[in-house]
Amino acid sequence: MSENSKTGPVYVIDDDPDVRDSLRVRLETAGYDVRLYETASAFLKEYEPGVGCLILDLHLTDISGLELQRLLKERSETLPVIMVTAYPELAKAVEAMKLGAFDFIEKPFDDQVLLAGIEQALVRSERDREMAAMRDEAVARLESLTARERDVLVRVFSGASSRSIAKTLGISQRTVEVHRANIMRKVNVQNLAELLQLASRAGLHWERPLPPSRH
Repeated sequence: MSENSKTGPVYVIDDDPDVRDSLRVRLETAGYDVRLYETASAFLKEYEPGVGCLILDLHLTDISGLELQRLLKERSETLPVIMVTAYPELAKAVEAMKLGAFDFIEKPFDDQVLLAGIEQALVRSERDREMAAMRDEAVARLESLTARERDVLVRVFSGASSRSIAKTLGISQRTVEVHRANIMRKVNVQNLAELLQLASRAGLHWERPLPPSRH
């Protein structure tokens, strides 16, 4: 098992103390930082976003596993969830996967299956965090642009030529070129390829409707 696979804690939420104790022994023996919770509420009070993964029992005494999944999704949390249950329920398994569960495992656990799932979940968690950091950095750089510069950049990102942008916005092609130069200076890129990569890393911020044109 690689060192990177052990990055971040493994959270366990299960209302059965025997299951929690058993998982603690198994996972700590495998070298993981294990954090145990009896309820989803207790987990939410302590959880701080970061690299890690969550072993989540489907049936809990306060908030169900599916309800907690929905809540984490609403908060845009990327914590990989391994849903577990002693009562196989196909409909709920399907729902968990639709909500983004990384895996769905039935009790009693097969140690090798569980450990392999945790390793893969932590690798994905670290990758997701790195991508989120890159996106946030890209968005922060693009926030320095004026509304008109954003008008121009969104259209450059969509593949429009300077001539086409000038016609759409009702400005001269020379003015479009000046805006493009100002954009590249402000966001500190050297060429168009770097500018497009930066806009791409900003992700969903560029999927919203285009800003209104100003004539």
